[in-house]
Amino acid sequence: MIESVHRIILFSLILFALTPILAQKTKDKKRPNILFCIADDASFQHMTAYGFNVQKWVNTPGFDRVAENGILFNKAYTPNAKCSPSRSCILTGRNPWQLEEAANHNPFFPLKFITFMETLAQNGYSTGYTGKGWAPGNPGKINGKRRLLTGPGYNSEKEEVLAKGISKNNYTANFELFLDSTSTEKPFCFWYGGREPHRGYEYGSGVNKAKKKTADIEEVPPFWPDNETVRNDMLDYAVEVEHFDSHVAKMITLLEARGQLDNTIIIVTSDNGMPFPRVKGNVYNYDNHLPLAIMWKNGIKSPGREVDDFVSFIDFAPTFLEVAKVDSSRFMEPIQGKSLTQYFYNIYEKSGDKNRNYVLLGRERADVGRPDDNGYPVRAILTDQYFYSKNYKPERWPAGNPETGYLDADGGPTKTEILNLNRMDGYIEYWQLSFGKRPPEELYKIKRDSYSVNNVAKDSELAEIKTALLTKMESELTKQGDPRMFGNGDIFDNYKYGNPRVRDFYNRYMKGEDIATPWVRKSDYEKLELKKKRIKD
Repeated sequence: MIESVHRIILFSLILFALTPILAQKTKDKKRPNILFCIADDASFQHMTAYGFNVQKWVNTPGFDRVAENGILFNKAYTPNAKCSPSRSCILTGRNPWQLEEAANHNPFFPLKFITFMETLAQNGYSTGYTGKGWAPGNPGKINGKRRLLTGPGYNSEKEEVLAKGISKNNYTANFELFLDSTSTEKPFCFWYGGREPHRGYEYGSGVNKAKKKTADIEEVPPFWPDNETVRNDMLDYAVEVEHFDSHVAKMITLLEARGQLDNTIIIVTSDNGMPFPRVKGNVYNYDNHLPLAIMWKNGIKSPGREVDDFVSFIDFAPTFLEVAKVDSSRFMEPIQGKSLTQYFYNIYEKSGDKNRNYVLLGRERADVGRPDDNGYPVRAILTDQYFYSKNYKPERWPAGNPETGYLDADGGPTKTEILNLNRMDGYIEYWQLSFGKRPPEELYKIKRDSYSVNNVAKDSELAEIKTALLTKMESELTKQGDPRMFGNGDIFDNYKYGNPRVRDFYNRYMKGEDIATPWVRKSDYEKLELKKKRIKD
């Protein structure tokens, strides 16, 4: 009898000791996995779920499957349409003007800002990434070790690809390596950062390898010339969009085969718009408006819905912390973004949140190319009806100085075509839209002018609307502590550029130094044109 009592007591003590462990395992099993898929420079118009009649020249079945089985967000925006600041906003839940150096492209990432990936790793999640994480820039070190802003990297597996501009990283195989290394008892958060459709492209790969047709492109944006060169460039871009999307589809299939799909939140988006003039790195509707679809079989009610409210990339971090049951005060306060979970559980409405009827956008320094590494500061507000922006330094060149090659615009056939039309034919319209100086204020009737080419800021009939938008924008920016609202905006110009090889580029270049600029290196198209010219000469 006494022995039985001892056994019962011993069993009770063991059970008591194991209860926290068992509870944690139960909690971890209930917490969802997160697969965050982000393309590098893809515009929302080119995900076929949005219905822009692009199916003949670009198809995205992976993205479409997520939208069909989850939620398609029609008005998702990055606050800053450039790689590293956009990703900084995603990772921290804060707008760029709240991120000090990280407001700039290629910055030093401030140690004080903790990312949601780092936070989840500290709270029971397995984390990792493949492809492009937070970049370009210097993430800094903690205790002598380089910070892993998006977790440990998984990039060893390679594959054969269709075109030479595409990364050989086998993203899906590397995701599988991560899953194999992760205990199924723990939830995971994995960052799939495709390097596509970032430049450079293999010129002609769309026509010659993917068998696409330039005639299938129904519309070329009005700020580029509509000719075979530009259309070929768009098709080469489409090849890389499809490559990114193919791995989204494969990762979904992989999760399904492993029985992990139902409790995994899958997010598919892009960091900024396509790497063409007047898009990537600028502040317009075509630049900041990005694709977003979210799927979660165990969590999203009535899948297949669309949401028309404005949402921002700063909303990702608080969403992930909420579903992971992590107290946001353990992350970083204040988080500017708001969780998107209200849309997961709202079965009926496409919209209705009165606080989501506009979005704020901005820009500081993108790439180098102006004197003293200065940027081109902009703030903007977008509503259903209007897009208003204020250019705080209109005397500067928005795409970078002409004498250094407009370095804010990635190199490629479309850029070359616009510059050649201006130089050789004196055709200034496209050059002005992409590279010319801009007025202090811009206002566009966005429903009639989604491409933002007809500036109506001087229209006297819209003066009250313009004033109201400016007041609303600067009032919100003041509340958020934007240094530009307090006369301290030049602080962004004074932050050091993260890559020392091109730091102080303008002054060094003007003194005759030959400095490599790989993001504007000669494309296959340009090399071909130079070869034709040499043969002709």
